[in-house]
Amino acid sequence: QVQVVESGGGSVETGGSLRLSCVASGVSGLSAVAWSRQAPGMHQREFIANIELSERTNYADSVKGRFTISKDNSKNAMYLQMNSLKPEDTAVYYCTILTGGWTLRGQGIQVTVSP
Repeated sequence: QVQVVESGGGSVETGGSLRLSCVASGVSGLSAVAWSRQAPGMHQREFIANIELSERTNYADSVKGRFTISKDNSKNAMYLQMNSLKPEDTAVYYCTILTGGWTLRGQGIQVTVSP
């Protein structure tokens, strides 16, 4: 059974750090992965970062230099290390995984950054 589980969210103060994880089961390797987020009151999700099939990484300007995306194919896992968090980073974060022709999405996980 294919399943994607996100973890690692929570509440931190400004300047703090969190590491989000997204693990897929029932798949064999990750082709491309991405993180996005949806802030309170916003209808659209915002692209945060991705790793292309070519292993090239891309970041939104709003998180460049603070967030780092990575993946571990041996564990079918992807991560988002978030440092120097700001209140405007408060959102529900979603992972997306491309694997074997499938697009898998996580359930979303809350990150709250207090002033």
